[in-house]
Amino acid sequence: MDTKKHIGDDEPDVAFEPLTQKTWRRFEELMGDRGGCGGCWCMAFRVPRREFEAKKHEGNKQAMKELVAAGEPIGLIATIEGEPVGWIALAPREAYWRIEHSRSLKRIDDTPVWSITCFFVKKQYRRAGLSALLIRGAVDYAERHGITMLEAYPTIPYAKKIPDPFLWTGALSVFERNGFEVVQRNGKTRAIVRKKISAQYMPGRNTNSPYTPLEDTLRK
Repeated sequence: MDTKKHIGDDEPDVAFEPLTQKTWRRFEELMGDRGGCGGCWCMAFRVPRREFEAKKHEGNKQAMKELVAAGEPIGLIATIEGEPVGWIALAPREAYWRIEHSRSLKRIDDTPVWSITCFFVKKQYRRAGLSALLIRGAVDYAERHGITMLEAYPTIPYAKKIPDPFLWTGALSVFERNGFEVVQRNGKTRAIVRKKISAQYMPGRNTNSPYTPLEDTLRK
C-alpha cells in the first residue's frame, strides 16, 4: 500500500537536475509503465495530436529518448535523497508544436519565453506542496542560465477538489503564489501566466547555452 508523504521542515532538500542521457533512468523510473499518464512521456504538447495518439506508450517514449539524446531542453527532475519524486517540463516555447499552433494559447507578443507545460508528481508526494517547489526549481534554473521570461498555462480549478490528471499543467493559484502574473485568461478554466526573471551572473557560465547539465539544490 502506498504511504502518503508530506514535505515538511524536517524533510531533506529537494534537488533538481535536467533530463539528460545521464539522468534518463531516473525519468524512466518516475514515469513508470504508464509513461506518466496515458503513455504520454511528456510528448503531448510537442507534436500534433494525431501523431501523439499514434505513438502512445512506446512510440512517445522513444520520441522523448531521441530528443534527450539530441541534447534538447526537456525539463527538470526533482529528487529526494536520490529518489525521483517529481517532474516539471521546461523548454523554449517553440519546442511545443501544439502550443505554437493553438488559437487559445497563441503568443502574447514576440518576447522570447521558456514554457512550463507539465507537472508529474509521484503518487505518494501529491498534494504535499511539491508543485510549488517544482516551480521554484524552474525559476531558480532560469535565473542561473540566463532565461529572462517564463510562461505557463495553468488550470483554473472548477471545484475545490478535482482529479489530479486535470491539474497536469499546474494550478493557477500555485503559480500566483510564486510570483507569476496572469497575462491572459482563456475562458473559465485556463490562463496564460508569466514571470520575468532576473538572471544571476555566474562567472564561467555560458548563458547562450542555458541547458547545461548540472544539479541544482533548492532549500525550502
